[in-house]
Amino acid sequence: MNAQTFVMPREARDAPMTEIRAHLPRRAGAGWSRAKRAEDILLATLALVAFSLPMLLIALAIRLDSRGPILFRQTRTGRHERSFEMLKFRTMHHELQDLEAAQQTTRDDQRVTRLGALLRRTSLDELPQLFNVLRGDMALVGPRPHAPGTRAAGRLFHEVVPHYAARHRVRPGLTGLAQVRGLRGETDTEEKLELRVESDLEYIERWSVALDLLIVLRTAIAVLRMKNAY
Repeated sequence: MNAQTFVMPREARDAPMTEIRAHLPRRAGAGWSRAKRAEDILLATLALVAFSLPMLLIALAIRLDSRGPILFRQTRTGRHERSFEMLKFRTMHHELQDLEAAQQTTRDDQRVTRLGALLRRTSLDELPQLFNVLRGDMALVGPRPHAPGTRAAGRLFHEVVPHYAARHRVRPGLTGLAQVRGLRGETDTEEKLELRVESDLEYIERWSVALDLLIVLRTAIAVLRMKNAY
């Protein structure tokens, strides 16, 4: 994408949230929210129809591959910092799952099942989040939801980026601008998180239906090229 990147003014980076809001994009108002919600319901419904058979086959494969539930449920932070239960296809051995996200998944992680590695690499494990979209917890496109305990280089996300909570002004997405730019995977450095948050704020500023459709189309390409999804 060739549009200019939204960058928060330097003086806002270390300011309290009450001051930061004055520097944030104003595109997330009531009209913005209604239009985006209508888009989400339409596209998520179409996606569920298109992926219904693959989802059934994945569920069966998980059941045959390892013991445990088909779905993985984890608390994530959503719009206005409200918690919700995010759904994914289970990709780890049930007894080794990390519900608190204390340890991020790494390359060749022994907790991940053989089938789970394939699902994570292709992002097919994310498909159940279409139900989160219909339920109103998430949007099809937006900043990815994180677990409250997730860390970057050993520090909580809000400790690394003072304006991190600004991304919670909108519903979190199944995919997003950061993801199609390859900013996905383990946040083992603070810089990786900072780049993601910059992309999230840029998305809020630039949102349009056309941008969402472009991100959805680019998601498929990004998944095929993904090297840091594990």
